[in-house]
Amino acid sequence: MLVDSHCHLDFVPTEERAGVIARARRAGVTTLLTISTKLSEFPAVRAIAESDPDIWCSVGIHPHEAAAEEGGDADRLTALARHHKVVGIGESGLDFHYDHSPRAEQVAAFRRHARAARTAAMPLIVHSRNADPETVAVLEEEGVSAGVIHCFSTGNLLAERALGLGLYISLSGIVTFKNADALRGIVRDLPLDRLLVETDAPYLAPVPLRGKPNEPAFIVHTANFIAALKGVAPDEFARRTTENFFRLFAKAKRPGAERQKPSGSDAP
Repeated sequence: MLVDSHCHLDFVPTEERAGVIARARRAGVTTLLTISTKLSEFPAVRAIAESDPDIWCSVGIHPHEAAAEEGGDADRLTALARHHKVVGIGESGLDFHYDHSPRAEQVAAFRRHARAARTAAMPLIVHSRNADPETVAVLEEEGVSAGVIHCFSTGNLLAERALGLGLYISLSGIVTFKNADALRGIVRDLPLDRLLVETDAPYLAPVPLRGKPNEPAFIVHTANFIAALKGVAPDEFARRTTENFFRLFAKAKRPGAERQKPSGSDAP
């Protein structure tokens, strides 16, 4: 059993989504976390999670959208997070590579998400690109102690400081790329009990499928690659990363568990 801890099912054409989910299940990927990037599109993300007992979602605003999206104050995020299918806040963070939103607005939005995650007692899903020192500063200053660095692909600074705060590290298909030797060197030393695995689908398909639209079923290639890199049997790696996911995203229910919607759990 594997978990795709970060994918974007709302980016998949509606007519193709059932097939994508079915292929994931056939590949042994039994739980999916579909990630919010815009509050304006959150209802669609939430509806996908509501459609399947083993799909969960987050609520948040991607740093690319920090300037354009409204309603991302901490109180609103906290209210939306009460929905029974929402298990995390984000993805939020800093992207100083593309700078699609002004950096000051990205930082302000990131801080609001961090505060909402604390208030809601939920993990913060962190995006960081070309902004490791600034990301660390916000995490430390806001007292973030539960969360995940999604699609980790940078350096030791972010990995060590995030782990020191109690966060997890999520690895994507990037670790399989030919030019990722430096990343692989870091991954070898990361503690197995703090690792998650993800696709970030439909992006970043792993070798040997690089160049194709990614989907959750392809996580098997990434998981097996990391297992070999760390000298762990694939089944053991799958078991450990699945345990890590449900430890971090404690609101998510395991496949087959009784799923009763809590009374009064939905946000307005």
